[in-house]
Amino acid sequence: MRNKFSQFGLIVVGVLIGVAISLNFSAVAQRDSSALPLPIEELRAFTEVFGRVKSDYVEPVEDKKLITEAINGMLTGLDPHSAYLDQEAFRELQVGTQGEFGGLGIEVGMEDGFVKVVSPIDDSPASRAGVKSGDLIVKLDDTSVKGMTLNDAVKRMRGKPNTNITLTIVRKGETKPVVVTLTRAVIKIQSVKSKLIEPGIAYFRVSQFQEQTGESLARAIDTLFKQNQGAMKGIVLDLRNDPGGLLNGAVAVSAAFLPQNALVVYTDGRTEDARMKLNASPEHYLRGRLKDDYLKKLPAEVKSVPMVVLVNGGSASASEIVAGALQDHQRAVVMGQQTFGKGSVQTILPLGNNTAIKLTTARYYTPSGRSIQAKGITPDIPLEDAVSDRGLKLREADLTKHLIDSATTDKDKDKAVATAVQKFNFKPTPRPQDVDEKTLKPEPGEIVSKNDYELNEAVSFLKTRGTATTAKVN
Repeated sequence: MRNKFSQFGLIVVGVLIGVAISLNFSAVAQRDSSALPLPIEELRAFTEVFGRVKSDYVEPVEDKKLITEAINGMLTGLDPHSAYLDQEAFRELQVGTQGEFGGLGIEVGMEDGFVKVVSPIDDSPASRAGVKSGDLIVKLDDTSVKGMTLNDAVKRMRGKPNTNITLTIVRKGETKPVVVTLTRAVIKIQSVKSKLIEPGIAYFRVSQFQEQTGESLARAIDTLFKQNQGAMKGIVLDLRNDPGGLLNGAVAVSAAFLPQNALVVYTDGRTEDARMKLNASPEHYLRGRLKDDYLKKLPAEVKSVPMVVLVNGGSASASEIVAGALQDHQRAVVMGQQTFGKGSVQTILPLGNNTAIKLTTARYYTPSGRSIQAKGITPDIPLEDAVSDRGLKLREADLTKHLIDSATTDKDKDKAVATAVQKFNFKPTPRPQDVDEKTLKPEPGEIVSKNDYELNEAVSFLKTRGTATTAKVN
């Protein structure tokens, strides 16, 4: 019996070696002068556990399930954003970046075994039902999410349009769980919305960074600048509750307002492929379609009109890249609350059989060298949260196993922040005490509410501090 078990263990070791090869360990070894030895002792321990489960577990378990769960555990044990994508999850990821998918419309993460809401997506079932950033989802219908993987929870939340799902939510400040029933819908994300807030003040809202975001923003800029009578006096770029998205979309949005070739973001990781510098240049946001440069014909004044970027705790990843780039180049004043702090790069590495792994491979840095990871972007002009939102915001630093930046010293970080943050003689008006949420919803046909505190402060700043915020290329 023992002999058979040893043979079984050798077979499993062989399988694992095969998996290692399929995950490009050989390619990694070629990039590194020293070969990466396989951890034989640890693999032997794995085979023993695998064998015991196969022989002694209370019910028979398929090999595929055990291997898949082992891969899941390997990746989720690294950080909150690395994950194994099975066929369905990989397909949904590809569909989601195109701007249309079925579900509830929330960006979520995992915390202590439960699902936490990072940000609801504009005009989605979740946002209309009042789901908030920081909400802790503890049950999906009658099933507890404790013990589920994030992928499993997302699968349950997504589904056919017009079907219902009940979420049980624990919300800070509420004595009882909040129970909401949502109707799934096809989430068609209009990533860019725009309007003239008043003559001379242009408002652009980016809700998520997708393939077409840069092009959509360019059309919106062109339209508003043509509609405006007289000189444009100010621009508001609203990135609040923008959970991020595609990197080239972030570079495109930044490039719309920065001089050509200005540094937008750089990344640093262990491999050569993970070290990049991305500039405000067509080759870095067009993905090879250089003849279709939609930013080329933008009005010249879009790069010099005084500008405010609105952010909050739901502004993450790509939106933090944009805010950090415009802040570092002194092109815009950042206003609002500290951002989420997701400054790590996830690379999708396709495997066989239409599966993939999402692996954290690098960290993002702003042009001045500030790490976004677990810190976020500090606004130039902080605005207080609404009373009902204080303490609710989930941030990267709150996530279990989040990456800690170790690339720069505390002194270097303090110096970078001190040189980037501008001082302004502007005192925000006090935020009104908690008001009826109905008054904060836009009127029919409008994209923003007249009672939007942060937006009103941004407009006030532009009207009273209409000094030049000329771009400064580092």
